[in-house]
This record gives sequence, C-alpha cells and structure tokens, in this order.
Amino acid sequence: MLKVENVSFGYSKTKILKAIDFSVEAGENLAIIGESGSGKSTLLKLIYGEYDLKQGHIFWKDEEILGPKHNLVVGYDFMKYVTQEFDLMPFITVEENIGKYLSRFYPEEKQKRTEELIKVVELEAFAKTKVKLLSGGQKQRVAIARALAKQPEILLLDEPFSHIDNFKKQSLRRSVFKYLKENNIACVVATHDKNDVLGFADQLLVIHQSEIIAKDTPQHIYNHPKLPLIASFFSEFNVIEPYGIVYANQVKIVNQSDLKAVVKTSYFNGNSWLIEAEYNSESIFIEHSSNVNIGKIIFIKVSK
Repeated sequence: MLKVENVSFGYSKTKILKAIDFSVEAGENLAIIGESGSGKSTLLKLIYGEYDLKQGHIFWKDEEILGPKHNLVVGYDFMKYVTQEFDLMPFITVEENIGKYLSRFYPEEKQKRTEELIKVVELEAFAKTKVKLLSGGQKQRVAIARALAKQPEILLLDEPFSHIDNFKKQSLRRSVFKYLKENNIACVVATHDKNDVLGFADQLLVIHQSEIIAKDTPQHIYNHPKLPLIASFFSEFNVIEPYGIVYANQVKIVNQSDLKAVVKTSYFNGNSWLIEAEYNSESIFIEHSSNVNIGKIIFIKVSK
C-alpha cells in the first residue's frame, strides 16, 4: 500500500502542496486532476523520491520513501515513474529499449517478455524501429512499456497519453490499465484528460489551491461536483438556480416549460449537438440530438 501522510511541500516559502493525505492499495488506480500548476507533477516526484520532504511522510508498505539527501540514486526498484520527457535511448530499437532492463541470462524469457510489453502498448509494427524515428506518441508508449519491464509494484504516470493520437488513445488505455489490474500493480496517474479517469480509476483526487478538495470514486465526484472547476473537468456545464451545477446533458429541450431560452449558436459533436442559448441573460449549454436554428425560442427542463 502507498501511504501519503500529511505532506506539504514548496520549492520556496510558498507551499505548492498542503496537508496532502491519501492511500493507494496494491492493484488500485488513483487519478489526480487539477489545473496546470496545481502540484500534480510535483506530488508524483515526491512519491518517487526526487525531493526531500520537510513535512509529512510517504510509505510504500513499511518502507519510507526518502529524497536525495538519503539516497545517492533517486528512486526505488519497486517503483517506476513515466515522465513527460520519456528519457529513452534514441539510437537503439523499440525492443532493445524495453529489453535493456531485462536479464540477459534468460534470452528466451527476455524475448517473450519484451514481445508481451510491445503488444500491451500496441507497437508490434515498430519493434525493430530505432526510437529516434518514432513520433512523440510512439515514444510515450515505449516509455510505458519500458517502465513495466521490471514488473514494478507501483507505477507513476504523468499525463501518460498526452502525445498519443486520439484514434489510438482509447484502445491503448484499455490495454495498459487492464495489464496493471491483471498484474496487481498500483498506479497513480496525474492527468488533464477525463478519459484517463472515467472507466479506469478506482479513486479520484482533485487538487485546487494546493489542497485536496475532493477525494472519492470518479462516479461520485462526477455526479456530485462541489465546484464548477470540478464539473469543467468532465464536461460542459451550467450553473442554473435553483438547481446548482448541471451538465449540458442534464438540460433538455421540451415542448413547454416555465424555463425559456433563446438559441445563440450550435456546435456539432458527432452523435449530438451542443446548443448554446441565452437564459436569464446568461449563456447555458444544452446537449441535443439535432441542430437548432439561431434565434429560436426554446423551452428547457433540468433533470438532475
């Protein structure tokens, strides 16, 4: 189990993180969200042992995670950290990058393991391609596979799919997170992408103004957003009194109601349209099955 206990940290006198407290069980997936500069990446680095803590403690099982004052080499064998920089070896192939950390004494086992991980990150066609020739997204996938090579007990991922093409992201997420579950590997993911969270994370932390403002399952936080900031992570939203925060898909266009709005514009979203309308002199957003003409008076119903 990972235990983060009352951690506060700052690069100067100003605290980036204050009183951070949570735990992650083996095989559990924890997602951390927050605005840019909220301290997500710093928290991952603290968990990895890149910085010394002056306040609070971090443990993996019974071992305390300590910083560079205590460890000549940053990091621990049971933990791997995939940053946004990748840190790969550009002049050797994909399979060589992944296999470099596996034992040479068992070549057949090494090859089998390398092939398994290449399949997890869906790079079979590029196994013998030099890393320098890969796209940013492909390099990101190599970095994830390399981190998994030594079968860590816990994996830290910082924006793990940010460089990957949209058409590949979802299948890759399924593959990677399925592998982590099947191998009982704990995972902490710092992300801006709701699709890294919904459907995969067991817990969700929201960090705002240096502190944890929400900690629960993604489903509960999605259904009960405390602040517009939280709702904005998931979808288009409105603040409509007396209903409070409501998502665009909770506002319906109906034949008649006491709530009247005027359509300002429409945005095509594939399987639906996002209608922007003026209601009580404010813009609201409505998810609707078809386009609606600009200037049309509509009636709406809010369903929470």
